[in-house]
Amino acid sequence: MIRSMTGFGTVEHAENGVSYVVEARGGNHRYLKVVIKLPERFQFADSAVEKAVRARLSRGSVSVAVRVNGGSDEELSPIDGFALQRYIDDLAKARLPEGVKATIDLAAIASLPGVIHSPDFNDDERQRLTKLLEDLAVRSVDAMTIMRCEEGQALHEALMDCVNGLRGHVDVVTERSPEVAKEYHARLESRVSALMQGGGFELEADALAREVAVFAERCDITEELTRLKSHLHQFVELCEREEPTGRTLDFLAQELLREANTIGSKSNDATIARHVVEMKTLIDRIKEQVQNVE
Repeated sequence: MIRSMTGFGTVEHAENGVSYVVEARGGNHRYLKVVIKLPERFQFADSAVEKAVRARLSRGSVSVAVRVNGGSDEELSPIDGFALQRYIDDLAKARLPEGVKATIDLAAIASLPGVIHSPDFNDDERQRLTKLLEDLAVRSVDAMTIMRCEEGQALHEALMDCVNGLRGHVDVVTERSPEVAKEYHARLESRVSALMQGGGFELEADALAREVAVFAERCDITEELTRLKSHLHQFVELCEREEPTGRTLDFLAQELLREANTIGSKSNDATIARHVVEMKTLIDRIKEQVQNVE
């Protein structure tokens, strides 16, 4: 079953007086884009966490943010007073417009690079924390995936409504197509008869048949209808698969539109043209919806 690319998942964990909150947010993207946001002192785990997240996904824009709170007094980050004072001195030298007064926010300055130094972890602690953050990130992505599946169900229903609507129009066009040449033959024969009345000449026996045959060949949409039906069948099959199929569905939607355009340009019939307009409207809806499919 198809999955949406949008979703949200969060996981909380606490140990040794430290709380970890990991949030995963998914959005639409043509390919897979992963952004990992870790506190500065946990940057050593960035690549491992990203690798673990990528292994769970195939398409979409995903942001995984980690918040860490708490810890012992020994783990508190020391402030570099020299760096802090340098920032304050540089800001104090800034030239402001006349009449403008500025205040210095120490909390904002403390967040600048180099002001706060986090204590380093030893190798064993780094390995343990990396494994912990990997597990929490994967759990948050799994929670996000549950929401993606729920939204995917709604997407599936919307897409099937469009597919069923398309099939209805295709059936009408398929039934109507053979009548186009017959009606053209009747119209042409009537016009020729009217022109020949009182003219004292006759049309060659096979001339009318040749003209109708040329028209029928030019307006034949049998191949386009066959491909359109095949694409719709494949589209439904892809929507039922477990693996991500969003990019293939996007390609198929373009092929559906291509066949519909060709049918409209070749048919030379007002009734078929009206159904082609409805078909193209449904295909546009499909194209819009598949942009959300993983």
